Amino acid sequence: MVFLRDNARFASLLDRAQNGLVAMFQPLIRLDTMEVVAHEGLARSTEQLGNISTPELLNLARAEGRLGEFELTAARTVCRAFAAQRASGRLLVNLSAQAFMQEAIKPDDLLAALGIGGMDLSRITVELTERDIVEEPARLAHALGYLRAHGVRFALDDFGNGHSNFEMWNEIHPEVVKIDRYLIHGLSKSAERLAIVRALCQVAETLGADLVGEGVEDIEDLRMLRELGIPYAQGFLLGRPVPQTIDAVSDNVRAALDTTTLAVLPRPRGPVTQRPMHLGHLVIEAPALTTRQTNNDVIAIFSQQPELHALAVVEEGRPVGLVNRRVFSERMAQPYTRELYGRKSCTAFMHEAPLLCDVRQSLESMADILRGQDQRYLSDGFVITREGQYLGLGTGESLVRRVTELRIEAARYANPLTFLPGNIPVTEHVARLLRAELPFTVAYVDLNHFKPFNDQYGYFRGDEMIRLLAGILTAQVNPRCDFVGHIGGDDFLLVLQSGDWEARCRHMVELFNQRARGLFAEEDIARHGIVGEDRHGNTQFFPLTTVAIGAVRVLPPFPGHPETLATLAARAKRHAKRAQVGFYLLAGETSYPA
Repeated sequence: MVFLRDNARFASLLDRAQNGLVAMFQPLIRLDTMEVVAHEGLARSTEQLGNISTPELLNLARAEGRLGEFELTAARTVCRAFAAQRASGRLLVNLSAQAFMQEAIKPDDLLAALGIGGMDLSRITVELTERDIVEEPARLAHALGYLRAHGVRFALDDFGNGHSNFEMWNEIHPEVVKIDRYLIHGLSKSAERLAIVRALCQVAETLGADLVGEGVEDIEDLRMLRELGIPYAQGFLLGRPVPQTIDAVSDNVRAALDTTTLAVLPRPRGPVTQRPMHLGHLVIEAPALTTRQTNNDVIAIFSQQPELHALAVVEEGRPVGLVNRRVFSERMAQPYTRELYGRKSCTAFMHEAPLLCDVRQSLESMADILRGQDQRYLSDGFVITREGQYLGLGTGESLVRRVTELRIEAARYANPLTFLPGNIPVTEHVARLLRAELPFTVAYVDLNHFKPFNDQYGYFRGDEMIRLLAGILTAQVNPRCDFVGHIGGDDFLLVLQSGDWEARCRHMVELFNQRARGLFAEEDIARHGIVGEDRHGNTQFFPLTTVAIGAVRVLPPFPGHPETLATLAARAKRHAKRAQVGFYLLAGETSYPA
């Protein structure tokens, strides 16, 4: 009896919804003009319905098989209120696929609901919500044709979430696609979201749809949408749902958008973070030897499995050594060795300190091994473990090949030593600034006398010096508007919009020259330099390594190509090196070379 009463109460709610809903309107903004061009109509319950939420009412209607009926009621509510307010612009009305594909609802019913109160159907865009899976998008597209014939347009709602997908996009050909707030919220800080939204921009251009960024709550996200060329936006930052339509966005939002700087785009942390690989992907299943087994056992296993490059030796499952096939075969091929050592323990010819790696270790973390002095892994390979227990083997060849592939791919966009953006992102950022016609500074950063230091102290210390410089550069810029790129070796390029850019550059020079001394031996510091060979092989005294920065101010008229500015900045850097000054500003440039 209680169940029946509850059913009756819920059914009563749906019946009372005919007069128990009110309309709310949230503005949709055109980003190039910041004009309010449309409103999304939202139906909300009143006290008469107990202020039950709209999603709860929708779920109840679906359970009762009355979803289409309830959605038509909500559509009548918002269309009647919008027409009564004589509001300008378009009206966006939410309807699910059920409203179009339910046999009990005819096209005329939909047209009547949307045209109530004298509403002009050509001013309506129906948002197809993602409440249900559409198993036959082509059939839905056919049903939409009746409304399209009367001027109604269609939008695909919440794309990137729920059931909105590319099949729906391709089949129904919506005039508008609304990008879900999951992709929009934090867009300015997420390289991954930015990549997806950029791809959607290309798809929308190809398929002829306008994009709307939903759920905008942050001014930086709004700026990013505008820069990407997305024409429309909607969200609490621009306006919350209210009973009366609004004519304009707030002055605060307009003022916040008026900026003289361009935000630096977010980038992935580290190289190729989207394609993680670990040693488990390189593991070779191979039998292991125990210390009790003999060299004759090793010969037998190598004979049975000629593809094995080595065999691990374990004690209680933990690796204690590695028998290299080539080394072992050469030793056993010597006269009388097999007779003398054949029955002795396999530990006789094993390497006692094999390279041990955990199965979860990333391939990128293995890069230090490739640069290490101990290069036995090239022939021995390495032992892969799980929680210290033997799991399998890996070859040096496969490690070098995979890490090299990762580095090559990463180096297209980021320097593998510092993980700072490489040539392509630097060029893209400069091009963005030139398109925006905003003033900025390009500064070329290079080390003085770095080669003698690298030759004297080795590549490890040389890499340490380059990382020191990278750390100082990134710490001294404003990350929101200043860009640091590593274009190769000890060469860096700064693209600066900070008002105090020159003071920042001079401070970089001061900090590096001071901290770099800590990388030299005391005797070299005492004599203020090192003795080494120049590029022609002649012995020469070189001062301690310092940094030189050459800068160029970029002001109207702006050049057409980013490469032009790199050339000028390199010229300024050469002036700084020749003049033996830490900072040099190339002045007097009135035109840019072709």
